[in-house]
Amino acid sequence: KSARGTIEKPGKKVRQKAGLNRSIQRGAIAMIVYMLAYKLKARGGVLVKVDPKNTSITCSNCHRMDRKSRKSQAEFHCVFCNHQDNADHNASVNILEAGRSFLAAEANSQGLFAFKGRVVTAVGKRKPIKL
Repeated sequence: KSARGTIEKPGKKVRQKAGLNRSIQRGAIAMIVYMLAYKLKARGGVLVKVDPKNTSITCSNCHRMDRKSRKSQAEFHCVFCNHQDNADHNASVNILEAGRSFLAAEANSQGLFAFKGRVVTAVGKRKPIKL
């Protein structure tokens, strides 16, 4: 069922409901990030935000990028190394590796304890959240 209803029974206040749904979705993501950062800070952890751009078309095995490797919404098959995986799992491995490599590079330059209780950005132009 949708707020639009049917031809026989049209929906009421459809535009208002659509706007409400959009704002709820935007707020939910921001709230999850905030709560996660808060919990990690309390426990001395680190939240690394990684830009997910191109992670779904990059092979987690050979690290080459090609749009043809993304066969469908759920299937990833690398055209270079023949690696096959679930597309979401492949992208999540790429995101994890980006975060880990960022932390390793920063730990070498600043020392590992410089990150305790901080939120940092690994890739992209997003600014870190300071708590």
